[in-house]
Amino acid sequence: MTAVEIVKAYYQNFNNKNWQGMLDLLSEDIRHDANQGDSRVGKELFREFLAHMDSCYDETLTEMVFFAEPADQRVAVEFIVNGTYKSTDEGLPEATGQKYVLPAGAFLDVKDGKISRVTTYYNLPLWEKMVLG
Repeated sequence: MTAVEIVKAYYQNFNNKNWQGMLDLLSEDIRHDANQGDSRVGKELFREFLAHMDSCYDETLTEMVFFAEPADQRVAVEFIVNGTYKSTDEGLPEATGQKYVLPAGAFLDVKDGKISRVTTYYNLPLWEKMVLG
C-alpha cells in the first residue's frame, strides 16, 4: 500500500471507531504530537490516548483531503471534525453533550508500511468558543 492508502485506512478506522484497526497501522515507536501537550512515544501511550478521547468525545471526520510528497513517506490531511463533547476533559470546559464542527489538519510519516508519526493541529480557542456557546 502507498503512504496515502495507509493513512486513508487509518482515518477510515477512526470514523468506524475501530481503535484496534488504527493501532495495527502504527509502528511500535509511533510518535504522537497532539495539538496540546507533550509528544507521546509508543503504541501503548497511543492506545491510552485513544481510550481517553473515546471517553470524552464522539467524533467523525469529513471533507478529508489527502496530500502526499513524491517520496511516498509523508502525508498531510485536511478535514472537518464533527463532534460531540460527551464527558468533561480535565482542564477544559464542562461537557454537556455540546456539538461542534471544527476544521483541523494532520501530518503523518509512513515508514516500512506503518505510520511512525501523527501530528494533529486544530484551533483550541475556537473549539472552546463552540462548546461554551
